[in-house]
Amino acid sequence: MNVVGLILGGGAGSRLQPLTQERSKPAVPIAGKYRLVDIPISNCINSGIRKIFLLTQFNSVSLHQHIGTTFRFDQFSGGHVRILAAEQTPDSEGWFQGTADAVRRSMRYFTEESVDLVVILSGDQLYRMDLQSVIDSHVAHGADLTISTKPVGREEAGSLGIMQVDETGKIVNFSEKPGDTSKLDELRAPLYEDERYLASMGIYVFNMDVLKNLLCKNDESDFGKHIIPDAIKSHNVYSYIFDDYWEDIGSIRSFWAANLALTDALPSFSFYDMASPIYTRMRYLPPSKINGCDLSRCLLSEGCIISGKRIDHAVIGLRALVGEGTEIDDSIVMGADYYEHGEIKHESGIPLGIGQDCIIKQAIIDKNARIGDGVVISPEGKPADEMTDLYWIRDGIIVIPKSTVIPSGIVL
Repeated sequence: MNVVGLILGGGAGSRLQPLTQERSKPAVPIAGKYRLVDIPISNCINSGIRKIFLLTQFNSVSLHQHIGTTFRFDQFSGGHVRILAAEQTPDSEGWFQGTADAVRRSMRYFTEESVDLVVILSGDQLYRMDLQSVIDSHVAHGADLTISTKPVGREEAGSLGIMQVDETGKIVNFSEKPGDTSKLDELRAPLYEDERYLASMGIYVFNMDVLKNLLCKNDESDFGKHIIPDAIKSHNVYSYIFDDYWEDIGSIRSFWAANLALTDALPSFSFYDMASPIYTRMRYLPPSKINGCDLSRCLLSEGCIISGKRIDHAVIGLRALVGEGTEIDDSIVMGADYYEHGEIKHESGIPLGIGQDCIIKQAIIDKNARIGDGVVISPEGKPADEMTDLYWIRDGIIVIPKSTVIPSGIVL
């Protein structure tokens, strides 16, 4: 069976600003050394899907660089990760208008070979899934389309896309964000004793001919809002229930929380599962060096030089530099893309990294930031959604944008 994986690069990522000012959502770093796009690509590779296409259009330069330097398949076993960017053609001159529109306009590139099934994935979710199990369920049911669903409680269900299934797992109804109403009561999953609802994960397995047919007869732009409701009325659509860790990284708060949850002693999601590894770029960096610091509940990536006083409940990214006396709590420090040469000085006079005697709380420090000595960074006492040249406040988190320079002694 010929299966291709299709990863949707997503829109402009406005809820993840300022992390998406200069990069697309799938290119946002996670867990210190990975990118979000590494998750769906690794799930495909670990499930035997080696023909993978990535659809993208916003701020895609860093994403292209990451894919080009990371996912190189050898010529004997075959396989590829190919980027399909939005482009002007004789048939279309605009950007992708939604998930379905992106697939529709890119279809000619992944149907050159005889394709039986298309697995469609999101580029901004954190989870580990055996996609072959979803395919096996799809084939066993004789389904035209299989939608991966996650059981959720009533408090979450009202704001999600909820599937109503019969006793066989066939989806008979769908409601996008039904709210806490009587309509939600009708959608309750029959398979559970407690009150549970099946929420769409945005992960689909389509028969190729069905996907073509649905996208040709329906010119709407979005799978969740338009194509899926239409398919449920006219085709055999089944649910595959995934009752494990899954997080949609759609906001600064969810991004911050998902990263810090990885520092737990037994996290719900682990990058240490070597039976199903998450692949990323090999950088050949030196080991991290700890000159002296009290470290607890931390992920510490390669190539760091740490001389701080205390770091607790934090994710420290590649090549991060932390000066003496600095304290970091409940924060993500993304590190740097390069080391500074000793003879080259930045015009600000402030070295790359975090200086001495700083206090950083509940923050996200994006890459290549230059933070002087004695700087205090915290969201406390600041208005919601504040934006300045030096920081943004989003969802109660203070975010220092990429390459920001913060002079010594400033209290933010």
